[in-house]
Amino acid sequence: MKISTDEVTKIAHLARLEIDVSQKEKMAEQLSHILQYIDKLKDVDVEGVKLFSGAAFMNNVLRDDELKVSPGPDVTLANAPQRDEDFYIVPRIVK
Repeated sequence: MKISTDEVTKIAHLARLEIDVSQKEKMAEQLSHILQYIDKLKDVDVEGVKLFSGAAFMNNVLRDDELKVSPGPDVTLANAPQRDEDFYIVPRIVK
């Protein structure tokens, strides 16, 4: 599958990345090679391979919940781009 520079531009926009014109051509070529390699998986013979779910047979590896005191809005909102008292201000996404 061939990736165009227009598609790289669109992907970069969705990922919020800035890419130079020279990088777009190189990125399109690299992404095309990756997709060609992945496309080879269609040719793999999986006859007789048993299906399974998950990468490993593991039990629950999550940590136990611990009750902790909240650090408060001054700490949690310290790096917020915009805030209104104790709340984050985010761009409106629904019109």
